[in-house]
Amino acid sequence: MSKTSLLFAVISIAAFGCETLPASSTNDPNSKAIVKAAAPSKELDLSTASLQDIAVAIEAGDITSREITAAYLARIAEIDEGLQSVLTINPNALDDAKDLDAMLAAGQKKGPLHGVPILLKDNIETADPMPTTAGAYALAENMTGRDAPLVARLRSNGAVILGKTNLSQWANFRSEGSISGWSAIGGQVRNPHALDRSPCGSSSGSGAATSASLAAATIGTETNGSIICPSSMQGIVGFKPTVGLVSQDLIIPISHTQDTAGPMTRTVTDAAIMLSSMADPAHPAFKTDFTKDFSKNALQGKRIGVLRFAQGNRPEISSLFEASLSQLEEAGAILVDIEKYDVAPTFWEESYHVLKVEFAEGINSYLANTPNTVTTRTLEQLVTFNEETETDELQLFNQDIFTGSLEAASQPKKKYEDALENVLKATRQNGIDKMLADHEVDLLVAPSTNPAFLIDPVFGDSYQGGVGAGWIAAIAGYPHLTVPMGQMRGLPVGLSIIAGANQDQDVLKAGFVFEQKSQKFTPPTFLKTIDDLPSIKNALQAE
Repeated sequence: MSKTSLLFAVISIAAFGCETLPASSTNDPNSKAIVKAAAPSKELDLSTASLQDIAVAIEAGDITSREITAAYLARIAEIDEGLQSVLTINPNALDDAKDLDAMLAAGQKKGPLHGVPILLKDNIETADPMPTTAGAYALAENMTGRDAPLVARLRSNGAVILGKTNLSQWANFRSEGSISGWSAIGGQVRNPHALDRSPCGSSSGSGAATSASLAAATIGTETNGSIICPSSMQGIVGFKPTVGLVSQDLIIPISHTQDTAGPMTRTVTDAAIMLSSMADPAHPAFKTDFTKDFSKNALQGKRIGVLRFAQGNRPEISSLFEASLSQLEEAGAILVDIEKYDVAPTFWEESYHVLKVEFAEGINSYLANTPNTVTTRTLEQLVTFNEETETDELQLFNQDIFTGSLEAASQPKKKYEDALENVLKATRQNGIDKMLADHEVDLLVAPSTNPAFLIDPVFGDSYQGGVGAGWIAAIAGYPHLTVPMGQMRGLPVGLSIIAGANQDQDVLKAGFVFEQKSQKFTPPTFLKTIDDLPSIKNALQAE
């Protein structure tokens, strides 16, 4: 069944057991979806409710898991056609929610996510009857029947797997001329703050779905920026954990040294709850409850390094950043400017070589272990498949990263080993670790990235560099959180908080403090174009 037919098939089912009451037209994405449960006095507004709100309401009996799951399914069917953020609906979701309701009624609670609906990025395997496609037709029949360990952890903590989100195809590792948020199967994901703006990649659908309140939370994955960028550009919280804290097994790979899944949520508390429910208990940084010790005083006396070299030169972003720094100081933090960080001239070439070699090896291993219904069993066969289906796969951009990965994998292994050693040393010992030690600071902060650029099917992404230092944390494999810090001309901008390996809870605690001080989360406006923002529209019109 196609995505569209499946979504409309669930509309009639979704209406059973709850009532969604939009404030205006049912086709208006800005309308409030009010879920009314059995008790007439109890209401839950999906457009503003956090994961924590939903979990508390379910446990209190104010609403059932089936009611909230049905309401999200109805909301997806109502507004996602314009966003294309949800790729597949889990046909088992309502039954799973009903079973969880029965457990709760019997006095059994599985965990902090009991009955809470979650969306997964479609490069993560799940045992539900949904394929894991990475947005590519080559994997359209990749129905594995396996739960990735992180999904098994989510289920063990009570989550309802609502479905899969669209993404930049192959997690944005197919072409240097890619369009972030596009996949052959799912089309182009739209940024709900302005539909002609990029959602950024590759966890584009996860970011849009969280921003538009199509689930209580979503899961994204990152190799370099793919959680942080879509979260920042779509005005939500995104957390990239220390690599290894969340198992990468049964997730379509790019780089075993950089890949990690992570939560994309509306609040920092929600991200911490999600991390507690999906992290690997065997990892040294694991916490049963990452929200423990969250306090508005958690930054009192903490020294924070301000990455001035990653601030960029846009006055509006600098103004938002300075206001955020003032709020950190008000919370008791001591700020220390860090003006400079350099890498060797060969750094980017070596970093790219590492990714291509690891991708070639990783994707070959993954494809070899897919079901027999998948006929592309190697990267070389995948390249051929794309050439043979070029009107579907290669219409907008090529596959030069695929072919480059094949070439990189054929080169001497020592080249890869030396490159890996160099880039890890540059970002760890001579990077984040050195900045923390030399300046005697506990954390690092910077703007996350620029506001969203225009979607451009002619020239591809036009990402404006110069803002943000997330690439250092990504290559190092260290934790990185982005929290909304305001908007530039109607488009969200995030604040990044970074620390050393396994300091995940410290990063989340700092993010919680900043979020409580700033309160900068802004729901999306679903503008067709940012030109429709009144201040911009008036300026563009001739008198």
